[in-house]
Amino acid sequence: MLVKTYGSAVFGVDAITITIEVSIGSGNKYHIVGLPDNAVKESLRRVESAIQASGLKMPRQKIVVNLSPADIRKEGTSYDLPIAVGILAASGQITTEETGRFFIMGELSLDGGLQPIKGALPISLEAVKAGFKGFVLPAVNAREAAIVGGLSIYGMKNLSEVISFFNRKTIFEPVVTHAQEGFQDTSSNDEHDFSDVRGQENIKRALEIAAAGGHNLILIGPPGAGKTMLAKRLPTILPPLNLSEALETTKIHSVAGKLNAADALIKKRPFRNPHHSISDAALAGGGMIPQPGEISLAHNGVLFLDELPEFKRSVLEVMRQPLEERKVMISRSRLSVEYPASFMLIASMNPCPCGFYNHPEKECTCSPAHVQKYLSKISGPLMDRIDLHVEVTPVKFNDLSSSQAAEKSLVIRKRVIQARTLQDLRFAGQADLHYNAQMSPNMVRKICLINEEGQHLIKKAMEMLGLSARAYDRILKVSRTIADLAGSESIQTEHLAEAIHYRSLDRETWPG
Repeated sequence: MLVKTYGSAVFGVDAITITIEVSIGSGNKYHIVGLPDNAVKESLRRVESAIQASGLKMPRQKIVVNLSPADIRKEGTSYDLPIAVGILAASGQITTEETGRFFIMGELSLDGGLQPIKGALPISLEAVKAGFKGFVLPAVNAREAAIVGGLSIYGMKNLSEVISFFNRKTIFEPVVTHAQEGFQDTSSNDEHDFSDVRGQENIKRALEIAAAGGHNLILIGPPGAGKTMLAKRLPTILPPLNLSEALETTKIHSVAGKLNAADALIKKRPFRNPHHSISDAALAGGGMIPQPGEISLAHNGVLFLDELPEFKRSVLEVMRQPLEERKVMISRSRLSVEYPASFMLIASMNPCPCGFYNHPEKECTCSPAHVQKYLSKISGPLMDRIDLHVEVTPVKFNDLSSSQAAEKSLVIRKRVIQARTLQDLRFAGQADLHYNAQMSPNMVRKICLINEEGQHLIKKAMEMLGLSARAYDRILKVSRTIADLAGSESIQTEHLAEAIHYRSLDRETWPG
């Protein structure tokens, strides 16, 4: 007898429908075909044990399982459940014909328990698109899958429950998750706040500009100046995720298996802080089975690279294209997958190996050659892609011991949201364009118009600092953001001057 069940395979952050055909006939061997990997080939052993543990019989006949389309490689253990349901239906132990109207996914334990799967959200979206009635999957993943409307989600704990469901011996209520109710602004619950930072008003200003325009930023300063403390508070002034961004972000974390069981939807902007020993594949994504890297997990959020020169140069260079195109393409001989990578890069570094170059009080023990070698670990093309270069100086004692209350993150955040609102209106109707940092060079020429005095100022800056064409565009983008924060319709000379000021590493005082 031939029975068809349906599941899905995830490529990148999207899913495609997979048909699981199970045929039982004369003979005594088990076969899985359709380009399965080793994990899928081993599934029949898990399925056999799970069926027996559920009090049913594994047919002692020839079983052929075909995973269609047969030219797409099938990976992972989540095909266990649809294979088991197909075998039970083909052997007459599941009597309903409803199995073909559901997506079925889940990994089986030997005792019949269901283990979590990756990518429940994109699979659920594919089930709706393909017109299926419902989705049967492990209970742990049910709330995540239920975010998608128009689909009945049934979370099961073991194979016995799945059998009872399809044989209609037990009535199961579908899991319901209201995305709008589960999705909320949780900024007031942040443990970090800018009011914790004493002094450093110019650095707070730079971070506010970066947040308002989605700009990349690097902090350069001696140890203990507060670079990491400031960077970790940046998410507290970013605008809250909207529902569309939350779904995009949740899909990526779901595919990577990084989504907590309690979280149906990611509600806060990601803040990723990888160690400097990270590999190229872990940062950009990839591996034998392609998975999203840190730059994709930071999508719609912040990627913080502390002590930037300590990262391997090859690791840093893989970010150059994603920083421009806001996506990363991973190519293999048989497939190519694309992951979103629209993130804010925030980096920090010491100015030299000892950390005290340009320090107002302490003397640097590094030779000019050592300083130059240290700074040259970061390539010019990568530095060009960072909009704001900010020099962090040590906090003065008077500021550190002051009892005067500093500005709270919530107050700064309101200004950032107002600036982002202006940008939303400016880019209305533009797909995948939401804030100033995303503007193409062509749009910069149309939107970031400056007067004659401004033209003279930026020309002089480019001649003195030797700026590239990319740096020129980024200065204009930053100046547009500064104008938005000021509520100005046009870019004024003071906005342009402040944007030029945030190019510390282009100055002659820096030997890199």
